[in-house]
Amino acid sequence: MGAPVHNVDTIDQLRASSRLGAAAVAACTLGLALVGQAPAAAHVEATAVRLARSPRGHPPTSKEQHMSSDEIRLVSDKRTEFGKGAARKLRRADKVLAVLYGHGEAPVHLALPFHDTFQALKNPNALLTIAVEGESDQLALAKDVQRDPIKPIIEHVDLVIVKRGEKVTVEVPVHVEGDAAPETVVTVDNATLEIEADVTNLPEALVVSVEGLEVGTQILAGQVEMPAGSTLASDAELLVVNITQQISAEELEAELAEAEAEAGIEHDAPEDEAAEGESEAAEGGEESSEQE
Repeated sequence: MGAPVHNVDTIDQLRASSRLGAAAVAACTLGLALVGQAPAAAHVEATAVRLARSPRGHPPTSKEQHMSSDEIRLVSDKRTEFGKGAARKLRRADKVLAVLYGHGEAPVHLALPFHDTFQALKNPNALLTIAVEGESDQLALAKDVQRDPIKPIIEHVDLVIVKRGEKVTVEVPVHVEGDAAPETVVTVDNATLEIEADVTNLPEALVVSVEGLEVGTQILAGQVEMPAGSTLASDAELLVVNITQQISAEELEAELAEAEAEAGIEHDAPEDEAAEGESEAAEGGEESSEQE
């Protein structure tokens, strides 16, 4: 079983919300280690740059690259009615509200087909060709996507017009693959990196291999190999992946007990112990009566 992969945001949220503080974080760490699963926040679907192992504790590098798929064409309708009622009507018709702007063009309010738009935006940096009624097609990137917090629904999309040959700065997800050394924990401190690249050649993700990496290994942003034509825009010293020692069950139990004591948490005695205590008390009462 490989080392568990933790997203630092998930652990920070647990630390902030739990009364047990560090012990709860430890519980999260051990629990994920036991089941061999990663939090949902750490997963994304595509890959772009694979980092293979390099000697003496340096992060892996590789020339293998997986770039985003071809442009996706979305046929839009111009919106002529506005307001909440009009928006609800369009959503019932399986349309996504959108606005297209940039490069000095006046904003255009559109309605996009829901299914095609939903599929296209699985890659947040997908290059979209927007067909606008009565106008030339426009290349665009999704700048902001508003989603329903419960249902799998896109409520609104801001689309920014881009031009071929233009370089843009985008956030690219970091994917971790491979198994680190036994009894280690892989923590993703930064789940995305900013890169600058040609708008027609944006990677879907940066993949970091932790295969066989030992405790104490750290992978910084500057050590992640960029695809051809792309440059790192994030701070090169930004910590991306950290390999630490996995906590043992004994250490976890000790931390939990300490944290519970600090929080003033008391546990009820198990039923068998409580029954035993009551029996002893009853026997003591009988002996006292006999002596009297």
